[in-house]
Amino acid sequence: MTSLQGKIALVTGASSGFGLAIARTFAAHGARVIVAARREERLQALRDELAARYGSEACAALGMDVRDRNDVRNAFAQIESTGWGAIDIVVNSAGLAAGLEAIQDGVFDNWDRMIETNLNGLLNVTRFALPGMIERGGGQIVQIGSVAGRDAYPGGNVYSATKAAVAMLTRGMRIDLMKSGVRVSNVAPGLAETEFSVVRFGGDTERAKSPYVGIDALTADDVADAVLWVVTRPAHVNIDELVIMPTAQGSANHVHRR
Repeated sequence: MTSLQGKIALVTGASSGFGLAIARTFAAHGARVIVAARREERLQALRDELAARYGSEACAALGMDVRDRNDVRNAFAQIESTGWGAIDIVVNSAGLAAGLEAIQDGVFDNWDRMIETNLNGLLNVTRFALPGMIERGGGQIVQIGSVAGRDAYPGGNVYSATKAAVAMLTRGMRIDLMKSGVRVSNVAPGLAETEFSVVRFGGDTERAKSPYVGIDALTADDVADAVLWVVTRPAHVNIDELVIMPTAQGSANHVHRR
């Protein structure tokens, strides 16, 4: 197991869900964590929490919209200027699903939000992080994908397409970066109960509970534990893809409910 002590990790989408749990887990294992998201008030609360537990240098909060390339560029410039620039690990956790309509009823704005966040946002962050990693001869990019990138399901059309693109992009990055010492991994969770469905259903909390009825779904901490395992493998080991699902789920389309 490779230690995270003193390593600098940038986690996007850190204001909730997987990103929040990953940031907490990394900090607990000695990493210095840069938490990034659009909801800055949540980031400040997380920074204060981690500073109280692990010291004032444990966490930095960074308001950033991954969809906005100039915003990402400015955020990385800010990271450099504050002495947090030597990023060892990037976890691209910012992502969302919007709507569950059949393709013929799809909402264009929802499509744009998913493509711009799940794919373009990941590309923006990765592009600005990689040159420093390559220059230093090492680092790691972790994508938070989904089992939806392996199996389509009713109403999941565009969301599944973005996560399939993330999986293929990760494979392409692996080939491009083989000589660099930079590792790239795709962690693909199944059903996990976070704010994901609340966002998908536009804040309808009752409808958001429906995917998790009758099943012991994954938690954000389960996924954070999987990401921790991926990033603490020895330097010569790259986990290309890790699929993690509840025991009662066999695929995106097969779930046993009590």
